[in-house]
Amino acid sequence: MPSPPRPRAVLVGVQFPDVDDVEHAADLAELGRLATTLGFDVTATVTQKRDALAAAAVIGEGKLKELASLTGGKGVVPSGAPERKSKAREKWQSESTTGDEDVSEPELEPGEASTKATVVVVDHEITPSQARNLERATGARVLDRTGVIVDIFHRHAKSREARLEVEIARLTYVAPRLRESGGKSERQQGRGAGETAMELDRRKIRDRIAELREELAAIAKERDNRRHARKDQLRVALVGYTNAGKSSLMRALTGSDVLVADKLFATLDTTVRALFPETKPRILVSDTVGFIKKLPHDLVASFRSTLDEALEASLLLYVVDASDPTHEAELEVTRGVLREIGADAVPSILLFNKADRIDEGARKALLGRHGKGAIVLSALEPRDTAALRQTIIDVFEQRMVEEELWVPFSRQGLIGTVYESARVVSEDYDETGTRLQVRALPAAIARLRAAFASPS
Repeated sequence: MPSPPRPRAVLVGVQFPDVDDVEHAADLAELGRLATTLGFDVTATVTQKRDALAAAAVIGEGKLKELASLTGGKGVVPSGAPERKSKAREKWQSESTTGDEDVSEPELEPGEASTKATVVVVDHEITPSQARNLERATGARVLDRTGVIVDIFHRHAKSREARLEVEIARLTYVAPRLRESGGKSERQQGRGAGETAMELDRRKIRDRIAELREELAAIAKERDNRRHARKDQLRVALVGYTNAGKSSLMRALTGSDVLVADKLFATLDTTVRALFPETKPRILVSDTVGFIKKLPHDLVASFRSTLDEALEASLLLYVVDASDPTHEAELEVTRGVLREIGADAVPSILLFNKADRIDEGARKALLGRHGKGAIVLSALEPRDTAALRQTIIDVFEQRMVEEELWVPFSRQGLIGTVYESARVVSEDYDETGTRLQVRALPAAIARLRAAFASPS
């Protein structure tokens, strides 16, 4: 049985004076990928150069009619509020129009798909009134960029924590966009007397958000306990633009079975795995949610947990899609978000991934522009990922110091902790206990000394 046709969508974008043609085209191309990820077929694009969004319906009257021709709408924003009709008036109008000329689209044969788009996707954050006006003018469902991203996050979230975070962001987005519908605007009786149905719905959303925040706080406490247990371990966080290849690198570096997909926001849940083959001490690698231009602030705030992985890491790997012509702008988006949370002070390495998709000249240009510290590689090339693994080890090795630890026989049970937190160079015994020559980070050695000195 053939699958049902995907909804058709039209992209709408306004090019402001400070945005050049290349950047505008890249923004719309990215919006198209977002729409495709959400399950739409993008069939057309309507753009206009303006100083600002049109207050009524984002674009001007002429472009609005052009858009409506693609969706089957009238292309005009009706003046005033939509007319509310009683059942008697609706019946009278239905009877009075019987026999009139049919100006709707011709009936489709069974299995035949409409050529009209049913969704309009706007590459800007728009107000609820602008969305309503666009819907009335086009007869299509309207989503802005924020709405598309929130919907994608809602579909892709897997863990309980991610689901709660996305639900909070979704409800925060939906609340101001609730609409009064005919028959529900009357005042409510009983609890909340005096509220309209819409006011009651908004209060329910506020209560639900409060419940979700309580659940999230409990989960966050458990997560913080797990983080505290590994605070002295060597930690690497993969950060970067969405679909830059972070999950592919995660799989190559750790041998884990994380999801790898060529779509935006395939990863929303923080995954932590050990570098493989394992090192002594262990190096933990975490994959994080990807960033994107105009990422809604509510989602940035909601995904604080995945951003905290970057803030608390010992080393950040900035992953950039070298094959994307807008990779410089994408790198700046990543740096901007990390700058907001203070993670730009964490030591980092710049990785240009997907090198298998660019030529040698492009590789040299990247290295020439970003210096010797940058690495050009492909997550699909074992030699590249093996070299990256060694680079990570070398970075931590340079920060380590070598010292001797003495473990009395009464505390021999702690030797296992030493092997987890440090690399043991040598191990000797005398009549008082065990002497270990170790290499580790200064903080880890200080913690071990404190553990040996504490009462058993």
